[in-house]
Amino acid sequence: MSKSQAIEDYCKAVYVLGLDRDALVPTGEVAARLGVTPATATAMLQKVAELGLAEYVPYKGVSLTPAGERVALEVIRHHRLIESFLAEALGMPHDQVHAEAEVLEHYISEDLEALIAAKLGEPSHDPHGTPIPGPDLEPPMPPSPGRPTTPGARP
Repeated sequence: MSKSQAIEDYCKAVYVLGLDRDALVPTGEVAARLGVTPATATAMLQKVAELGLAEYVPYKGVSLTPAGERVALEVIRHHRLIESFLAEALGMPHDQVHAEAEVLEHYISEDLEALIAAKLGEPSHDPHGTPIPGPDLEPPMPPSPGRPTTPGARP
C-alpha cells in the first residue's frame, strides 16, 4: 500500500504525541504539531482511520492501530537514520539535519535505508541522542543515561 507524505506525517505525529500517555491523543494537539487547523486535522485523521491506521473517536481523539504504529516507526527510522548520515558521513551541522531529514524521510527506499544503516553500523541513536527504531520496527528504547536528547529535537 502506497502512503502519502501527509498520512505518514499524521501517523508520526500521533505516535510521538501518544508516547507519554495511555489516553487518546486530542485532535487539537495533532493540529498544533502539524501546523494545521483542527478541522483539517479532523478530516485527515478520519482518512487515516479509514485506511485502518488509526482509531478515531469524534470529540475525544485518536490512537494508532498496530499498522499505523508501524508506519510511524518506519518514518521515524528513516528520519533518524538520515539525520545520522547527514551529520556523520557528510559533516552537516547537527542544528541543520532535522530540517533536511523532515523532507527526505518520505522518499528513501528500503534498500537505501538498509545501506545507510549498514554504512553507519546500525546506529542506536541519532545525532541528538534520540533512539532509532531498529530494522524490526520495534519501538526504540528511551535515551540512555549520559545521552540526553536535545531539547526541542523532534523525530
